[in-house]
Amino acid sequence: MALRGQQTLAELEVLCNHLYEGTDLAQRVQAEKVLLELIESPECLNQCQLLLEQGTTSYAQLLAATCLSKLVSRASPLPIEQRIDIRNYILNYVASQPKLAPFVIQALVQVIAKMTKLGWFEVLKDHLIFRDIIADVKKFLQGTVDHYIIGVMILSELTQEMNLVDYSRPSAKHRKIATSFRDTSLKDILMLACSLLKELLAKPVALQDQRQQSLAMQLLKLVLNCLNFDFIGNSADESADDLCTVQIPTSWRTIFLEPETLDLFFDLYHSLPPMLSQLALSCLVQFASTRRSLFSNPERAKYLSNLIKGMKQILENPQHWEFAPNSVHYLLTLWQRMVASVPFVKTAEPHFLDTYAPEITKAFITSRLECVPVVIRDGLEDPLDDAATVFQQLEQLCTISRCEYEKTCTLLVQLFDQNAQNYQKLLHSSSRNPLEITIQEGRLAWLVYFVGAFVGGRLTYTSTEEHDAMDGELSCRVFQLISLMDAQLPQSSNEKVELAILWFLDQFRKTYVGDQLQPTSKVYARMSEVLGITDDNQVLETFMTKIVTNLKFRGRCEPVISRTLQFLNDLSVGYSLLKRLVKIEAVKFMLQNHTSKHFPFLGISDNYSLSDLRCRTVFYTALTRLLMEDLGEDEDEFENFMLPLTVSFESLTQVFNSSFEQEEAKRMLVGLARDLRGIVSALNTKTSYSMLFHWIYPAYISVLQRAVELWYCEPACTTPILKLMAEFMQNRSQRLNFDVSSPNGILLFREASKMICTYGNQILSLGTLSKDQVYPLKLKGISICYSALKSALCGNYVSFGVFKLYGDNHFDNVLQAFVKMLLSVSHSDLLQYRKLSQAYYPLLECLTQDHMSFITSVEPHVLIYILTSISEGLTAVDTIVSSSCCASLDYIVTYLFKHLAREGKKTLRCREISEDGQRLLQFMQQNPEVLQQMMSILMNTIIFEDCRNQWSVSRPLLGLILLNEKYFSELRATLVASQPENKREVLDQCFRSLMEGVEQNLLVKNRDRFTQNVSVFRRDVAEALRSDAAADPGSSDMMS
Repeated sequence: MALRGQQTLAELEVLCNHLYEGTDLAQRVQAEKVLLELIESPECLNQCQLLLEQGTTSYAQLLAATCLSKLVSRASPLPIEQRIDIRNYILNYVASQPKLAPFVIQALVQVIAKMTKLGWFEVLKDHLIFRDIIADVKKFLQGTVDHYIIGVMILSELTQEMNLVDYSRPSAKHRKIATSFRDTSLKDILMLACSLLKELLAKPVALQDQRQQSLAMQLLKLVLNCLNFDFIGNSADESADDLCTVQIPTSWRTIFLEPETLDLFFDLYHSLPPMLSQLALSCLVQFASTRRSLFSNPERAKYLSNLIKGMKQILENPQHWEFAPNSVHYLLTLWQRMVASVPFVKTAEPHFLDTYAPEITKAFITSRLECVPVVIRDGLEDPLDDAATVFQQLEQLCTISRCEYEKTCTLLVQLFDQNAQNYQKLLHSSSRNPLEITIQEGRLAWLVYFVGAFVGGRLTYTSTEEHDAMDGELSCRVFQLISLMDAQLPQSSNEKVELAILWFLDQFRKTYVGDQLQPTSKVYARMSEVLGITDDNQVLETFMTKIVTNLKFRGRCEPVISRTLQFLNDLSVGYSLLKRLVKIEAVKFMLQNHTSKHFPFLGISDNYSLSDLRCRTVFYTALTRLLMEDLGEDEDEFENFMLPLTVSFESLTQVFNSSFEQEEAKRMLVGLARDLRGIVSALNTKTSYSMLFHWIYPAYISVLQRAVELWYCEPACTTPILKLMAEFMQNRSQRLNFDVSSPNGILLFREASKMICTYGNQILSLGTLSKDQVYPLKLKGISICYSALKSALCGNYVSFGVFKLYGDNHFDNVLQAFVKMLLSVSHSDLLQYRKLSQAYYPLLECLTQDHMSFITSVEPHVLIYILTSISEGLTAVDTIVSSSCCASLDYIVTYLFKHLAREGKKTLRCREISEDGQRLLQFMQQNPEVLQQMMSILMNTIIFEDCRNQWSVSRPLLGLILLNEKYFSELRATLVASQPENKREVLDQCFRSLMEGVEQNLLVKNRDRFTQNVSVFRRDVAEALRSDAAADPGSSDMMS
């Protein structure tokens, strides 16, 4: 692409606007295509400079920054002099134009950070040239406020980039760079940030200025990035709320021992506006999580004392629930950690947590109740709408509440009684005030959540009988509230209260229902007096009555129905509970009356969209478990249970045989598919599965086939049907092991083959799809088809040789459909979409294990595609994918090795049966680089990467080495030669040890020996390279 002059610049800016602002999908796709060509153009650097210097829009500058980021991140880097020029150019550019759009500055700063990290150990004229960045940043700190902000952004982005693991590069090199940065620069950066924050805080007037607030935000982000640094390389999972300890280096002790450090962040919390104060509190959480061994006992006591004093001041402000919800999470985290550590405290000194923890619990409970009228009257966002946050906070609170549990229960009983009485008065008032009733219901919802959380907290503690009695006192009130709320049906219902009640019931089930509880538990003593509930059997009856009531009267409230069905599903999982549940009248009622007449959510009226029917699967899964408990071989009872579905299928059959209303038919069919999938997933015995098979085959399965043929381009219809077929093919618990005289296994596979072929051929007729449509319209369906096919191939209920023997083409057809669908998917999509990759690679493993004759019979371009997909999958982060790739490669290599071994025997019989192997051998001889590249990847993984599936990687590697001994020798020589002179002998010895005692065969015993050698080899090579890190830090880049 040749780009010249102002006209081209104008065209580029139009393309940028289409890409970043455009609403026309076709224009965006075209713009993306042209701009990708720009990135690949050899003139890319010149064009970036043109866009930065002469571009009139921020999007043009953003595109330039994006292109530069991709250029400097390439596996084969630009020359060092060129990268230094780019870095200096960007620094001068942002210094001369500090008023650029924030997102442009951010993008340019990211380029500087990436270059600095990747060039951290690079030397020019005996100087570590890229480490000058900190000196360069200090020049920014001498300029205007805007320059100040840019300088802090550079440090912040650099700290974050140094901590970021790039899985496309060697993890060993990342740790060397991160460790060096930690030891040489990180402490100085933290001290600089703290000193700048002190200067900022000393000018209170300045904090009202918008630019000064921006500076404060960037400084706090910088401190947080420093404290979040992965100091020891354990890469904690940030998505989990595990109690991670911050492994602060010992050299930082002085910073943490100074009381002024904590005081600074508490002062910032109080001085800054809410959006910034939560950043200050995030920093304080990291300070609170500092490793204990950093302090002596007196130092730690003093440190914690300062923390608690600051937290108390924060909690004294009652309005923080409103504008700083994130702060509440961190406060609760802090107190949860402190209370959880009480059992391990050995010192005789008092810790006072028994005094303060109940106060924290009280403050949280009362603040939630106080927020309800404000939220409802002012129309603010209700914290109860964010269920994930509520559950997280309740989990933290239940730990805190168990410290001095008596005080907590007394408070909650008092508040519950008071609010319940007020609610009853409002209900019976002659002038009912809807607003006041809603406020009271909101408070009751919070109180029910608290009771559920505290009852559920018993699981993690050794509770006393007194505590159980208190739980009974609290639970009585919620069960009474249930009766009160249900008495108002069907006239009125409050969704939030119902969701809270279901949460409580689930917590009570986990704690006090089932085998884990002593029958004499004190929890039932009070419940027996007040409610007449003497044991968990009567509680189960209450549960089921509540479930039926919700399903009957709240069918239009999707959240309540969904949570109710999940509760029913959880109840139906336990073996001991099932035996008791089936004796309850409410359960018998459900088993005999699961129709839309009794349960409106099973209806298919126009008010429902197709996606609203998802909850039906959960309903029928639970219901079928209950049915199976006493079903045995009673076919009549099974037929009675299936009667509502039989009626629906008969209606559909008639509909398909005439002109019909498509929308109604779709809803009916999708509902049936979801119902059946729930039923099939709960059938775990041969007898019950056979009953369902005879019910559905052949009449009703043909209706599903017809639906896929008609509505293939509507995922809302095809996805439930394909998922049903995939579930139907699962041989779980050997349920598909039909009798020896039964053809059912083959008949079932033929139906699956027809459906996969129909869907595959039809979906490919859609042609090229846009990026946002390709997954929902095509790839999702393909991934389900692959899962179904994999289940069939691995299910061990079909003898696939029979198809060819009797001239049946269903097996060949489905394999051809597999190939056609595969070739329509790009390699990048194959790995980008997790569900697709997790369906394709295990299927490929199954094909290479049992159907190598098919693999060897495909066209060369198909085989190239398959082998390339394996090669790319070997380095996937997902271990399911990489392990399946290793297994597939192992089966291919083993097949080839065995073929060569048979060829060497020169017997007539071996030559006759080796046509498949000969085809594969000829292909590999014509394309030797395929296996050689995969050997390089596996060796690279073992030597330089964090190899999490070492056993899987070692299995194909032996076969590759035995088939390519010459290339292996070259690879070995290249690696040894790339190391310093004093390390070559050590590495050479490592390679000799790798093949020590390994024979020229692929027998299991020989493979195991090689796998053991690989483990030793990896450890020894890592040790050799680690000891040499200082001498030549770039040496681990040898393989690509």
